[in-house]
Amino acid sequence: AIQKACLNGKIDGRIQIVFTDNLQAYGIQRARNYKIPVLYIPLPVLNENIDAIIQIFKGLDISLICLAGFLKKIPSALIHAYRGRVINSHPALLPKYGGKGMYGERVHEAVLAANEQETGCTIHFVDEEYDHGDTIVQKKIPVLPDDTVQTLRERLLPYEHQAYIEAIQKLQIK
Repeated sequence: AIQKACLNGKIDGRIQIVFTDNLQAYGIQRARNYKIPVLYIPLPVLNENIDAIIQIFKGLDISLICLAGFLKKIPSALIHAYRGRVINSHPALLPKYGGKGMYGERVHEAVLAANEQETGCTIHFVDEEYDHGDTIVQKKIPVLPDDTVQTLRERLLPYEHQAYIEAIQKLQIK
């Protein structure tokens, strides 16, 4: 969704690189389809070489880091180097259903188990705590009586994409 928004002019920018610690990530193939370079680094290597990674990002003139499915804690050095320029998508209305271990289906399961009437997604700044940074954009949707984890996830995904694009547009970091 972010790449399409860049290509159609909704976002004034381009994706410089896709970074992953997961060779099975679906985003790798999407990036390759658009000829976007992919950088694979296992998490232990990332943590041990974070200063080198920051230098790579700075060399590429990276102005905004968008987490999209990156489920690990971001090293503090990266957060400090890019304070206010690392953002994340979370499939709930933070601060509800956030924190360590709360991602993907786990969030939707918790929303359904709590009999919530609405849920949504949050695009937020990343800080040193899981799902804690200031909110940039939230989108709400109703929880329907017959919703399952799968139907909730499928209905929410387009709103997450829209929210991410709106958040980037809002920031327009150069």
